[in-house]
Formats: sequence, C-alpha cells, structure tokens
Amino acid sequence: MKPLTSAARRLPARSALLLCSVALGGSGLSGPVLAQPSASAQEPVAGTAGTNGLTQVAHFEHQVTGVTVAGDGRIFVNFPRWTEDAPVSVAELKDGKPVPYPDAEWNSWRNAKKDEIDPKTHFVCVQSVVADRQNRLWVVDAAAPAMAAVVKDGPKLVAIDLKTNTVAKTIPFDITVAPQGSYLNDVRIAPDGKTAYLTDSGAEGALIVVDLDSGRAKRLLAGEPSTMPDPSVTVTYDGKPLRRPDGRGVEFAADGIALSADGKTLYWQAIKGKTLYSLPTDALTGWAASTLVPEALTDRSLAGKIVQVGENGPADGLMISRHDGRMYVTSPQDDSVKARDLKGGPLQVVVRDPRLRWPDTFSEGPDGTVYFTTSHIQDSAFYKPDAPAALPTELWSLKPSAR
Repeated sequence: MKPLTSAARRLPARSALLLCSVALGGSGLSGPVLAQPSASAQEPVAGTAGTNGLTQVAHFEHQVTGVTVAGDGRIFVNFPRWTEDAPVSVAELKDGKPVPYPDAEWNSWRNAKKDEIDPKTHFVCVQSVVADRQNRLWVVDAAAPAMAAVVKDGPKLVAIDLKTNTVAKTIPFDITVAPQGSYLNDVRIAPDGKTAYLTDSGAEGALIVVDLDSGRAKRLLAGEPSTMPDPSVTVTYDGKPLRRPDGRGVEFAADGIALSADGKTLYWQAIKGKTLYSLPTDALTGWAASTLVPEALTDRSLAGKIVQVGENGPADGLMISRHDGRMYVTSPQDDSVKARDLKGGPLQVVVRDPRLRWPDTFSEGPDGTVYFTTSHIQDSAFYKPDAPAALPTELWSLKPSAR
C-alpha cells in the first residue's frame, strides 16, 4: 500500500455545487455546513480543515470502506477486495500512513494465492472494522472478493486485542450464517461486549446475531422485506440511475446498521431502499443458551415487531452519536451526510459537498468528532469500465455543531 499523500487529490470537476435547501425547524441542528466553491476547486491538504468545515484526514490509493476510532483515539480502516487485489485489508493509521494491522501475516491473503493461504487465519475480503468498549477491534470478513463467490471457510468475525495488538478470538460463520451469495457488511457490538449484530447486504438480505462468548450465530429475517432491496427505489447519481454496463442497478440489501447507546434498539436499512427500520434487541437475543429456538425468535414473530422509523432515502452508513444522540446517515446520491433526531423530526442535511463521493461508513472519536470514509463506489470499475482497478478514496472528519 502506498503511503498517504501530503496533499489532497484533485477530483473531477462538477458543473455546479450542490447546496442544501432544508428548513431547520425542531431538529436541534444549528444549521447545515455548506460546500463553498473555490477558485481552484482544489481539496484541502490532508489534515487541515477546508472552508466548509470538513477536514480531509487521509487520502488512500485504494478503495476504503470501513473506519473506526478506538477509545484512545487510534484510527483503523479497511480495504475490501472489490475491483483489485488490495495489498492490505486492515490498517492502522500511524503518522498519516496506513500500516497493516495486526500484522503483515494476517494481511497476506491474495486472490492469486487462494489455494495456498488458509482463509481461516487470514483476511480475505474485509468490509468493516469496529472498536468496542472492551478495547477490542472487531473485523468483519465477508470473504467474497468482488462481491462474488464466498471463499470456503473465509467468512468470520475477528477480535483483536488493542492492548496487545494480537488476535484474541475468531468466530467462523458456516453456510447457515453466510451462504453463497451473502456479503457480510457492517457490525455493531452491544455495550456489554456480549453480542454482535451484523447486516448481510448480499443476494438475500438478513440480520445476523452473534453470541460473542460462545461464538454461536443466527441468521434472522433472511429475505424479509425490511432486509431486502426495495423494488420501488432506484439509486441515482447526478440525477441518473446508477447502473453497471450490463444495465444492472445498485442492488445492495441490508447494509447500514446502528445501535442505540443503551444497546436496547437496533436500526438498519438497505442501500437500495428508503425506509429505516428498528427492533428491540431483547427480541433478538436470549437464544444462545437454549437448545431450541424460542418461538419469539422466528422470522414470522420478529417481523411483527419491526418498526418503520422513517424515510432516509438510499443510505449506506448509519451511526448514533454518543455525544448528541442523533443518528447520522450517509447519503451517496447527493454527496451528503445527514442526521435525524430519533425523538422526532425530519432528516436534515449536516454537510453536502461534491468531494464526498459515496460517503460510506461512520465512526465517532472520543471528543465527538465524526469520521467517515468516501468509497467512490459510483466511480469504480463496477459502474465505469474505464475506471482504474485501484480506486483512490478518502477519510474525512466533521465536528458537528453544538446543540
């Protein structure tokens, strides 16, 4: 992996700057951060704040998706194997440079060496990283390079001890949890560190609940409308449907996921969707110690408890802030980050800027700073055949206005 550049990379010019035009009544936001045009259209130098309140923290030569900030402020990112054989899967940012984490060996798997390297003990295709309150880094390995075939014995959830920087636990997922066609996406860890909740954004959307002590996992709501793409929604970009050369549109199922600060409510939605859903977490747990699946945990029973929270439109990343209690939402269609007050009120724009090409995943720093990646999915070879295999991307930060 190449080190971070000292200056931001110039992105393709846009004909007009997208500005926010929302009313700000009752949301608690003091106002949106608007992108301001500049004479040079140049991005700010990495690590410095631009005139619109954004800070570009890092620039990468490869496609990034996940980011997480540990309690001590350390920043971790991941690079999935989508359109290239990414040289590093999980990295810690040190002195502005991504360094393989926890070590080079865990990051040594390659597509060309698939039959030579054990997928059980190496990262195959990592989609997200999340640090918990127990000082562990959890790594979600979908093990489906190019979002295609799942590598046998590859899907897993890996815990890395942030004190020792060594793998503390690996929870493998068999075909009942991660079948062919699955693509494990994002994860949230309960405040007590005992349960993990994941989304599957693959061919059949689902939620996955993991008892972290025993390692047992259950696939729930598979194919249920709340976890599947919404057929009435078309994901667009620049006002046009975003499609692959063969005509296929964006079909990502359950993707964004968020957990309330008390761990009692789980939220999720599909990218090809508009509706934010929720469930009480006590409806999803309690089965690990039982030999029989409780009737209350059947998909039919769970579906009756799902709440439609509101409409976000197509969205990727979700996060509930520990500092202001709002839910932050990435909005890839219009280069923006939005927020909603979960106590009520409409979705509001926090920042909109043409440089934010497919805002992807959130994390929150100890001081309340919001970090998020831009994965440039619409610029990738999936949708632009002439795009480079190695897609440059960024990590940004934003300090929300005081409420």
